[in-house]
Amino acid sequence: MSLPSLKIGELIAKVPIIQGGMGVGVSLSRLASAVANHGGIGVISGVQIGYSEPDFSTNPDQANLRALTKQIRKAKDLSPSGIIGVNLLAAINNYEDMVKTAVKENIDVIVTGAGLPKNLPGLVEDAKTKLAPIVSSGKAASLICKLWDKRYNRVPDIVIVEGPLAGGHLGFKKQQLNSPDCSTLEKLIPETQEALHPFAKKYERTIPVVAAGGIFNGQDIAKFLKMGAQGVQMGTRFVTTEECDVHENFKKAYINSREQDIQLVDSPVGMPGRAISNNFTKQIETKRIPVSKCNNCLKPCDPSTNIYCISEALIKSCQGNTTDGLIFSGTNAYRTNKLTSVKDLMTSLVQEAELAY
Repeated sequence: MSLPSLKIGELIAKVPIIQGGMGVGVSLSRLASAVANHGGIGVISGVQIGYSEPDFSTNPDQANLRALTKQIRKAKDLSPSGIIGVNLLAAINNYEDMVKTAVKENIDVIVTGAGLPKNLPGLVEDAKTKLAPIVSSGKAASLICKLWDKRYNRVPDIVIVEGPLAGGHLGFKKQQLNSPDCSTLEKLIPETQEALHPFAKKYERTIPVVAAGGIFNGQDIAKFLKMGAQGVQMGTRFVTTEECDVHENFKKAYINSREQDIQLVDSPVGMPGRAISNNFTKQIETKRIPVSKCNNCLKPCDPSTNIYCISEALIKSCQGNTTDGLIFSGTNAYRTNKLTSVKDLMTSLVQEAELAY
């Protein structure tokens, strides 16, 4: 049976897969455009996207804005008819300017997590850009809808529900993640749909729900579609593609990892993260790595007390230093075992999902 398309207003993705936004420098224009060209929604990560700009160390805000513009234009040139999104953390200090730049470049979708995007509709105004907040509970989805409804007479165009098995920053406390009572994605999907129902009814529209976190194969995709999700978001599987923008050493770290290598780490921004164990993760367990140069990138970050600079750690791994950098990953990174193309991956995922669906 054919998979249903993912509809976000007038935008229609033939394949109901959103490629997760992965920073720093993991998902840029090359990966996003490849996913979009094969029917999914490709997403550029805007997190410290200007790391390779010549003035990044002296003028990071402008470097990030310039790089975001470049990457969106490249992606649209490479996929003129595909759906391209950008992932922007609500916790970044230049969030408003990054959102406005993305809208100016006619980005199709803004995916946003790591905090409540309270003012996002006001930044987008009347643009056609679709808004996709990431939530980790029905309560958070309801809160965003209440805020947007009251302030802007608007609700999200789509909601991404990210469960505890995701990579990168997680919307759960560390003790929750280590607890057997932690809400699973299977529980969070219906909970979020119920929370969204009154707002969908009020605005006489569908608010699609997308399942994210730990989704690895076509069987997983089919399971959540049968549960009522309109699509899935996947990050880990796209890291080990030829088109992924990150250094080859980063991809090899995924392929060579073992299940016991995937661990929770403390992030300087107060949210736990999931990463592949290496020399860096071992260091931060026992000592503080002083911040030599702060780019003032995240709102809740204090360089004078934080155990390390997450920006520097992520940039190192992105550029190939997978010994001394932080390698964010999903729970299932160890299950990747080879490099493949986006085309072959998407074809395989769809075939597996259709058989199970």
